[in-house]
Amino acid sequence: MPTRAAKIAAAVAVVALVGGGGGFLVWQQGEAGRQQRALAERVAAALANAAPDPADFHATPGVAPAEEFRIVTSGMGGLKPAVSVAAVTPGTTADYANATLRYVWTPTPAQEPWSYEVSLPLQRTADGWKAGWSASVVAPGLADTERLLLNRLQPTRGAILGQGGAQLAFVQPAFRVGIDKSRLDAAALDPAARQLATLLTEAGVPVDPDAYARRVAAAGTKAFVEAALLRAQDPAQAAAAEQVRSLPGVLAQPVNRALGITSTFLRPILGQVGEATPELIAAHPGEVVAGDFVGTGGLQLARDDVLRGSAGYVVQAVLREGRQARDLKRLAATPGRDVETTIDLRLQTAAEAVLAGTGPASALVAIRPSDGALVAVASGPGASGVASTATQGLYPPGSTFKTVTALAMLRTGLTPAATVSCPASLTVDGYTFDNYDGYPVDKLGEVPLTTAFAQSCNTAFLGQRDRIGPEALASAADALGLTATPRLVVSASLGRVPTDAAGATEHAASLIGQGKVLASPLGMATVAASIAKGAVVRPRLVVGEPVDDQAPARPLTEQEATQLRALMRAVVTEGGAREALAGTPGGEILAKTGTATYNPQPGEKGYRTWILGVQGDLAVAVFVADGASGAQTAGPLLKDFLTRVAAG
Repeated sequence: MPTRAAKIAAAVAVVALVGGGGGFLVWQQGEAGRQQRALAERVAAALANAAPDPADFHATPGVAPAEEFRIVTSGMGGLKPAVSVAAVTPGTTADYANATLRYVWTPTPAQEPWSYEVSLPLQRTADGWKAGWSASVVAPGLADTERLLLNRLQPTRGAILGQGGAQLAFVQPAFRVGIDKSRLDAAALDPAARQLATLLTEAGVPVDPDAYARRVAAAGTKAFVEAALLRAQDPAQAAAAEQVRSLPGVLAQPVNRALGITSTFLRPILGQVGEATPELIAAHPGEVVAGDFVGTGGLQLARDDVLRGSAGYVVQAVLREGRQARDLKRLAATPGRDVETTIDLRLQTAAEAVLAGTGPASALVAIRPSDGALVAVASGPGASGVASTATQGLYPPGSTFKTVTALAMLRTGLTPAATVSCPASLTVDGYTFDNYDGYPVDKLGEVPLTTAFAQSCNTAFLGQRDRIGPEALASAADALGLTATPRLVVSASLGRVPTDAAGATEHAASLIGQGKVLASPLGMATVAASIAKGAVVRPRLVVGEPVDDQAPARPLTEQEATQLRALMRAVVTEGGAREALAGTPGGEILAKTGTATYNPQPGEKGYRTWILGVQGDLAVAVFVADGASGAQTAGPLLKDFLTRVAAG
């Protein structure tokens, strides 16, 4: 009969055995959980890499998980999801479990992602734990007969507005005209391209035949090569679109595009909208994709982030065979915002009409002196070398720069009534300067500064070279806003005035707006506006954008401005602009003409022609790159513009 000690030992052994078995069971369950988790993590990583491993799934006849995943996601535009394991839970028996996978797709970085959870069934097999495949592993409720399809929802582009909300560039119906290379034999491409370009040019939409033929030749064999966008709301362009449809290989596709009022209206400033280039796509990953339309110049490019808006998207479950579809996720696009400018539509239209018949490069810039608003910025049809003659073209300003030199002279103590010497010619360091041909003989000799300024006597200003050094001249230019860096949002320059000179001759030339002195029409309009206001003007184009509020080192005083205005008034009442501006409506005008010589060819002489005008709260600079003189060439254009302005 067992002793009491033996019974106790036996009981302890039984307890130990039972306890050990329970521990083994816990260990076994923990190991299964670790295997389930490891499998779920592998599957999640493989799905995120678009390469599910068949070894992780049940072998099902006719089902290849990698191929199925490719088919299901083939409509997602190459987008890959982020996939993670949210949870792993045991099943109804020890041989089953379930993993919850979390998907996050990011079709557009600016919008909320598409995120959801799916169930991944797990089962213990003789070969270890395996996952079960179905289309619902990729998206909840997705049938095995369906696949995913992602479509980008394009935002409506914002408009560029002028004063009073006038639309300067906005989305409007158009025709995308070009050649579909798949419709023509190789030998027919060149003549077809040239024929299309010629017809468009004749219809008032200039297209260079040589350049377009080269673009057609360089494009892919099945490419559509756009030649021009024709506005559906323009009767002539709409008729041209209808006409070109009859040409071989030509398509005129109806589209909606952001376009200016006309093909040429304010184009250098507004810019264009076109298909995103590979460079832009690379610079904005996910935000801009192939086929998107973005700004490619001017304000359309500079404020593309505002105007473009943010694309939305829709993800649909579509039948693999058939067209039936249902939305899984839809996120509307965010429309672009409008950009408001200071441009006055009526004045801009008038400025462009004034320059329309001018052959050489030309420009007209109008500023409202009271607040610096650019109300008209027109570049004529003859522009060459720069996108915008008005804001980027730098030329010798000639005698219009005498406004700056006159300020420097006033700062030496002279007054408009002070006597200055105006000889017929003046030699500086061996170089002889003359007055312009036809300078009135009775205005030579000792004359008041007012007379010298009104008649534009070169020698009177050249004679101040010893009293006005380069730094004093640059300081006067600074006071009138000519040498500041403009902040217009679009590329622009005002002017350059050297603070030192290579020699006496170069410095003397600077005093009459030649030598190394350069100015843009925008720069000289700024000078005129500063004189009109009596304080430096910083031109502005986009409403709400910061402007340079830094004062010049030596600001313009009201007394100086009053004297300069008196000098400019004399140009109209008794000087070089008297005949050119006679009879101009709209009130008192201040002006300054300018003519700068240049050499178009060795041994030839040409003239850059200018005129500045101030009337009421309007300061204007007119420039023509090749003309007779400021009064003869630019003067009539200023008169035409002011007459149109006065007509309302």
